[in-house]
Amino acid sequence: MQPDLEIARNAHLSPLFELVSKWGVSTESLIPYGHYMAKVDHRVGLAPPAADSKLVLVTAITPTPAGEGKTVHTIGLSLALNRLGKSAAATIRQPSMGPVFGMKGGAAGGGYSQVLPMEDINLHLTGDFHAVTAAHNLMAAALDTSVLLDNPLEIDPERILIKRVVDVNDRCLREIQVGLGGKLNGVPRTSGFEITSASEVMAVLGLARDLPDMRARLGRIIVAETFGGQPVTAEQIGVAGAMAAILAKALDPTLLQTTEGTPALVHTGPFANIAHGNSSVVADRVAATFCEYVVTEGGFGADMGAEKFFSIKSPASGMQAKVALLVATVRALKMHSGRYQVKPGRPLPEELMRPDLEALAEGCANMDAQLDNVRAHGIPVVVAINRFSSDTDEELELVRKRALAGGACGAFLSEVHAKGGAGGEEIARAIIEAAESGQANPKPLYDPEAPLIEKLEILAQNQYGADGIQFESEALAQLQKIGEQGGGCLPVCVAKTQYSLSHDPGLKGRPTGFTLPIRALRLAAGAGFVIAYVGKIMTMPGLGRKPAYKDVDLDEEGLVEGLF
Repeated sequence: MQPDLEIARNAHLSPLFELVSKWGVSTESLIPYGHYMAKVDHRVGLAPPAADSKLVLVTAITPTPAGEGKTVHTIGLSLALNRLGKSAAATIRQPSMGPVFGMKGGAAGGGYSQVLPMEDINLHLTGDFHAVTAAHNLMAAALDTSVLLDNPLEIDPERILIKRVVDVNDRCLREIQVGLGGKLNGVPRTSGFEITSASEVMAVLGLARDLPDMRARLGRIIVAETFGGQPVTAEQIGVAGAMAAILAKALDPTLLQTTEGTPALVHTGPFANIAHGNSSVVADRVAATFCEYVVTEGGFGADMGAEKFFSIKSPASGMQAKVALLVATVRALKMHSGRYQVKPGRPLPEELMRPDLEALAEGCANMDAQLDNVRAHGIPVVVAINRFSSDTDEELELVRKRALAGGACGAFLSEVHAKGGAGGEEIARAIIEAAESGQANPKPLYDPEAPLIEKLEILAQNQYGADGIQFESEALAQLQKIGEQGGGCLPVCVAKTQYSLSHDPGLKGRPTGFTLPIRALRLAAGAGFVIAYVGKIMTMPGLGRKPAYKDVDLDEEGLVEGLF
């Protein structure tokens, strides 16, 4: 099979404005960016969704460094639905250049289920990430300037709560000293950088419905505390309006086409292990105005992106999913037996590719847990078994039977990577049947008005399998302060490892008998949730020994090569 970039290059791309009338998109709402990309006016999404519009959430088992194929299936399912006569669009996040040039590579799908042009999507697209970076760093600069020049708000330099951001994996920037070199250079203090996807500004962009909502959310971002312990916001330092101006065009999602000429909207890029991990509210609402099926992706496993979809994104968008697709692979489930040593950036062990029904049966406990996690929200689940050439018929059948026994309303082999929409028609039929059967009975995992401690206990026990939670002293102090600042009844956004249901990436499968450590809490008042940092989690990734950027270059004609 050809590499992804070669498949993308050989695909026929039609000028976007030749396709939109067929899709039902008004050309008046589009702002062209070349021949194959266009921004869609976010105000289109303020209209009510089409009467027959149905939202489908794509999620997965707990991921491994090899990836399980959620984005491929988000795109591939939309292709398959269109092949069956349903108008469907995919809504996916824009890839961060941190992972693109790091270990993971691109995130525009793969094989014959891609959004095109993949080079643009994976590198800059229409500049939204740069706008978020600029708006965030303007906020940081304004804050430091306010502290230096007379400090009218009496900000405590030791209580500055935001760092700067950059869309590159750079571990050397995790902790730095700023303000060195004399009085004119600022107040010396310890600070650092986070990756742009971790910025609260990115979360605001992904959850805002329109410009006034975005503007208000930006103003509520807490940037520091005074000497008296009172919160200081972006509004108070006078920078929120300028931030909104920088982000005005970034609120419009980007419309593109797939390898089969169907619509896809790409917008925002919060990670699911340190943020809410879903494509934007605007993208889903825009797609719902012209499509019968909107297929959207929640990042990482169902305990992360899917849970945050239900608890954070869905209330903000006003859209409920009718059905979920849970992606699983034989090799990942075997990894969850704990019998294999798999490390990021290193080749998968050869023994993982050999048949091992015993290891697979043990690892299927993770799929059982993630099925339970989605069904706890009242949504039916279909399982897609992403097929690889090393899978045996016996292994695939074991996973299929286990998925059905675990509560899936259907489980099918998927070949959307190798065959595009044709490789997912059976899955699409099951999705249609579940979506149109009225099985969905959405229900919140926790009472929105419940105290933060109760929400955390429910998440720990219901979604992660912990016996309970344990607050570290810093987190206890922050819990009290967040309550005093009016954030006690907000939803919780847990920042934890994506590689385990627990806080420990070494605990595979369906771990039990552990306590979830709450290390720190932070009120993200602009985004409208409280971040709970669990275990060791970093907001600035690093580059490995074999980063993807080493393979990226330009050929003699100026075309990008080496992306995957």
